[in-house]
Amino acid sequence: MVADVETFVIRMWLPDRPGALGQVASRIGAVRGDVVGIDILERDGGQAVDELVVELPDGRLVDLLVNEVRQVDGVAVEEVRRVDEALHDPRLDALEAAAQLVGADDVDGLLSSVVVHARRVVGARWVAVVDIDGRGDGVLAADDEAPGAAWLEAFLAGSRAAERVRRPDSAHRSDVAWAPLPGSGLALVLGRDDTPYRARERRQLAALARVVDTRLRELHRARSRARHPSC
Repeated sequence: MVADVETFVIRMWLPDRPGALGQVASRIGAVRGDVVGIDILERDGGQAVDELVVELPDGRLVDLLVNEVRQVDGVAVEEVRRVDEALHDPRLDALEAAAQLVGADDVDGLLSSVVVHARRVVGARWVAVVDIDGRGDGVLAADDEAPGAAWLEAFLAGSRAAERVRRPDSAHRSDVAWAPLPGSGLALVLGRDDTPYRARERRQLAALARVVDTRLRELHRARSRARHPSC
């Protein structure tokens, strides 16, 4: 009989040097942990930010595991979270999300769908689709936990102004990320509590926004043709 295991995602900083990840894996093995997934989120300045998916025979070992990992020179643990649902393959999740989005047959359905899928694929507590084109549409779709329209619009205005003067990323809230849908005059905004969005996650968000933007333009063209069949 196979004993029940508990699964955790551990996000950590570690030196971007040969052998560092092996040392971490060895420490995890020392507390009977099993590394079943690795995601490299960012590499810069001799440091890497990785997420390791670890199975433990007993959830009470997680504190011991974190202490063991921190013994590796140069390693800092940023976040530990329990995986309460079945473990997903992030690449398969992304493909399934794209398939759902390109298959949406109306605008409202597409925007509702991206709120659901962006939360899972990129990782967020809340998601919103916001007008940035000055058409007065405000927030077109959002989670119940998303901030209000005034906060979202102020955040986007500040972020866009900072980009124009090329202020560094450190000037922004790192636990909120956004990507424009330039063909649609919208923005996709994601947020979570205290865990920064890393380079790979921001690229995922940008790719998701491009899929949504393309599908929105297709839907708008189809609606225009339906209204004006002779054009």
